[in-house]
Amino acid sequence: MSVPNAGRAFSPLDKQLVLRDLHWSEGVARQVVRLSARMAYDEVVETLQETGQIDISKTSVWRLSQRWGAAFQAQTALEEAVAPVATAPAERMSASLDGAMVYVLEEGWKELKVGTVSEVVSDLVLDPVTLEEEPLARARNTSYVAQLGGPEAIGQQVWREAVRRGWQRVPETEVVADGAVWIWNLAGDYFYDSTQVVDWYHATEHLANAAQQLYPQDEGVRKRWLHEHKTLLFQGHADRVVQQLHKKAETVPPVAADVLRQEAGYFETHKHRMYYLDFRNDGWLIGSGTVESAAKQYKHRFTGPGMRWSRKGLQNLIPLRSLVLSHAFTRAWQSLYFIPTN
Repeated sequence: MSVPNAGRAFSPLDKQLVLRDLHWSEGVARQVVRLSARMAYDEVVETLQETGQIDISKTSVWRLSQRWGAAFQAQTALEEAVAPVATAPAERMSASLDGAMVYVLEEGWKELKVGTVSEVVSDLVLDPVTLEEEPLARARNTSYVAQLGGPEAIGQQVWREAVRRGWQRVPETEVVADGAVWIWNLAGDYFYDSTQVVDWYHATEHLANAAQQLYPQDEGVRKRWLHEHKTLLFQGHADRVVQQLHKKAETVPPVAADVLRQEAGYFETHKHRMYYLDFRNDGWLIGSGTVESAAKQYKHRFTGPGMRWSRKGLQNLIPLRSLVLSHAFTRAWQSLYFIPTN
């Protein structure tokens, strides 16, 4: 029996045997599916019993979530093919990508690639040093996508979500992410005319690694060097950081020298994405916290104690999790559950 393909007419038998479950009302089915995107199946059973005195088995929870997850996948495929454009795009938008490891039965740990699309707005924030309010960019109205597959699949998915939200009509856009090669390859393919920013905190981790190689035994000197070079980096002088690392590599043992040269290569590769002070003053996000938080939220649902997923089972839950995180589940449910039969 095949999962129904959204967009075609359903027969009454289709509805009864595939989408509609005659044992449960629409309200119960909706709550089961929504909660399954948030918590483990046994927790869904407990929550429904405690809050609504609804007795449902763990097997029924699994069956409903899997059935509707597959249906949402079909619906999403149709919507992506049509790619409707948002009617009121924002002035600025940002896209980010990241990855999170999940366990797939008979395959082991696999990377779940995650993407976010957000509006970028400016808020006044109190500077702890000057005690003056300064404008600072933040992400708003974030939508989430995820894909258990290769880079190209998530690239297409994030791009379709961006287009759906009106990306092509937004005056200014950015991509902010860590230094992963696959991310910036996708940025070049899909977001080539957007401002590109390497996440500030990932960049400083690379500086901290260099500092550890230089001064492994002297914490005071290590901290001073790190502070000095973080200031250089923030001010947009990644090229000077590269020069300093190459110079220092000549003064340390071979193993440490190799690490310093590797870090110099990292900053050389991304230096055009590291004008942090300018980016911040121009009102852009300089951190990829939005997508990093998203990756953690997917992991929270899919990597709990003892959780092991078949590939199909995980793929059916991913769109449900994405809809819940995007605050779009209710709209999507109503659109699919009440679809006309002819």
